[in-house]
Amino acid sequence: MQSELLRDDQYRSPKDRLRPERLRSDCPVLLSQRLVMRAPHEEDIDALSHLANNAAVATMVSRMPHPYTAKDAADFVRRSNLGEIGKCVYAITKTENGAFLGCCGLEPHQDDPETLEIGYWLGQPYWNQGYATEAAHALIDMAFRTREIRFIDARCRVTNIASRRVIQKCGFQFQGSGMVGSLALGGMVPVEWYRLDRKTWMSLKSWGEMR
Repeated sequence: MQSELLRDDQYRSPKDRLRPERLRSDCPVLLSQRLVMRAPHEEDIDALSHLANNAAVATMVSRMPHPYTAKDAADFVRRSNLGEIGKCVYAITKTENGAFLGCCGLEPHQDDPETLEIGYWLGQPYWNQGYATEAAHALIDMAFRTREIRFIDARCRVTNIASRRVIQKCGFQFQGSGMVGSLALGGMVPVEWYRLDRKTWMSLKSWGEMR
């Protein structure tokens, strides 16, 4: 079914692929060189459940259960579009064919209205191709352009070398370490905490470091 959905998407016009009603008004569709980031929708459910049902993915994402079923995917799509999961949740898709690669999003900090937290994951077939960094750049830039915030936080498991590299390439600076719960593992895991401030992001952009 996933391949049928991708074939169908190839024949849609770009305008139809980016229907604005599919995204809450405060979370605009984001375009980068290779990616379209838009609201998750029902057509993503098969690909979402397939890619997320992987222990290598789930154990690196604190709130992703394992196994991950189509029912979990459908519930995620529903809740994300109701605004029940974070502030802005995006499906990461390829510009050329609409293929679903994973998700990213922004979540308000519970105790600090001037700080958001970024999260992201990609299906294993799409690792090590620069997609996570490209998606993170687009999301970070949107957040600093459209939100009255000072900081964006990011966290990764201490064993997640690839995610740490993405965080560092976006200009985040190490702040400390701690423990968070892991749904997939059913316990607490050690994580590293990083922070990016608006001034650093704008400087990196002006220096051309974000290309």
